[in-house]
Amino acid sequence: MQALRLDTARGALAALRGGDPAGPKLLCLHGWLDNAASFQPLMPWLAGFDVVALDLPGHGHSDHRPPGCDYAFADWLHDALDALDALGWAQADLLGHSMGGAIASFVAAAAPARVRRLALVEALGPIAGDPAKAGERLREAVRARRAKTERPARVIADVDTAVAARLAASAMAPAAARLIVERNLREVPGGFAWRSDPRLTLPGHVRLDETSVQAVLAGIEAPVLVVAADPSPPYFPPEVREARLACLRDARVHVLPGGHHLHMEQPDRVGPLLADFLRA
Repeated sequence: MQALRLDTARGALAALRGGDPAGPKLLCLHGWLDNAASFQPLMPWLAGFDVVALDLPGHGHSDHRPPGCDYAFADWLHDALDALDALGWAQADLLGHSMGGAIASFVAAAAPARVRRLALVEALGPIAGDPAKAGERLREAVRARRAKTERPARVIADVDTAVAARLAASAMAPAAARLIVERNLREVPGGFAWRSDPRLTLPGHVRLDETSVQAVLAGIEAPVLVVAADPSPPYFPPEVREARLACLRDARVHVLPGGHHLHMEQPDRVGPLLADFLRA
C-alpha cells in the first residue's frame, strides 16, 4: 500500500492506498488508537478493490484536531465524508473496525446515497450510554478537558518497547500490534514518541442511549455485513448486536472465534467473507 494525503477544509488526512485503481471504491476506517495499517493483512483478499485505508484525525499520520477542540463522535462522520469528497468518490463501500465501524454505520445512516455496501468488524453503531449516568459522564468529561495540561512527549527507547506497551493495553497478536505501533511512532531524540493525540483518551461528553442508536441504525439503506468475535467484548454483547441487526433492512452476521482484532489475526477467515460480500 502506498502513502496518500488528502487535503480537506478540516485538516490533512493521511491514508494508505492499494489494490486496483479501476476497482470498486472501498474506504476503510480503523478502530480507536489504531490506524490505517490495521487493514494491511486483509489486502490479499481486497486486491480487486480500490482500497483507501484512512488514518482518522489524531491517529497515525493525520493531523490532530486544532487546540481547544475535542474528538466528538459526530465530527468523525464528517471526516469520513470529507475523505470521500477529497477522493472524488460520489459513492463507495465502507469497511470499519470497532470505532471505525461505529463511524461507518452512522455515515451510512446519515448519508445513505454515499454508501453502497457496509462491512463491519466488531461493530454496529457506537457504544451506547446509560441515560441515568448522562450527568455524571458530562461532569467527568468537562473536568478532564479543563484539567488537561500539555506534557512533554514520552520518549520510548525502541519499537519493541512500544509494542510491549500496546500489548499491555490491548489483547492482540504481537504481529498485529507491531503493524499498528510502527505507523504510530515518530522519531525523537533518544528514541520514539507516539504520533496519536493524547486528547483521544479523554472521556466523551455525550453518548446516545440504546434506543437512539437503534433509531439511527434503522435509517441505513445499504446491505450490511457484521463480522463479530466470540467471545464478545463487554461493550458489544450478543444481545445488543442482535437487537441492532434487527433494525436493519438487509443484514447478515458471521461470528468467529477470536479476539477483537480478528481481521488482523485471522485475515484468512475474515478476508473471504468481506470479499464475497463486497463483490455482490
